[in-house]
Amino acid sequence: MNIATSKRLKAGDRLSRSDFELLYTDQSSPKAELICGVVYVASAAVRYRQHGAPHSRMIAWLVSYASEIDGLEVGDNTSIRLDDQNEPQPDALMFRLNGNCKIAADGFLEGPPELIVEIAASSEAFDRVEKKSLYLSKGVQEYLLWRTESDVIEWYSAMEGEYVRILPDSIGIAKSRVFPGLWLDVPSMISGDMKKVFNALQF
Repeated sequence: MNIATSKRLKAGDRLSRSDFELLYTDQSSPKAELICGVVYVASAAVRYRQHGAPHSRMIAWLVSYASEIDGLEVGDNTSIRLDDQNEPQPDALMFRLNGNCKIAADGFLEGPPELIVEIAASSEAFDRVEKKSLYLSKGVQEYLLWRTESDVIEWYSAMEGEYVRILPDSIGIAKSRVFPGLWLDVPSMISGDMKKVFNALQF
């Protein structure tokens, strides 16, 4: 593909990461990601109940936790340079400043964050297969997927080369294996009872 003559970033384009960034930053595009060298473009329309509200709850949960723990950063819809063929833009992420994810001189993130969150409605199949596989292979330690159409939150932790589901306990609390005290009251998160969500966090 000749970037010099290309006018728009299109779903299905096969690009290097550098060419992808050139097109993405030079135009007003909807959310776009590069996965295994292929461009994926999300719908410009985002529904409130299926995405907007769940997204805001997850960000609030992560920011509440990170605000009490030194050396943590939270990102919202932030592109991550994982390698020359992959630059996803997950809905939320959290990383340690002294970990494998670094802030480059130009402001991009490079390397895998410890935790990635995806809010999946229309993108559920893609997030459960391609993205999950990518994040595991690139060293993302935990992956949280909220399947909003099904009211299901799946939290995975990398163990011996595969993602293992973190199951909630008898009262619905799921606990991170990477971030001590990052506990999630799953039923309350789904229902939107953020007071209970915040109360479940341990500092």
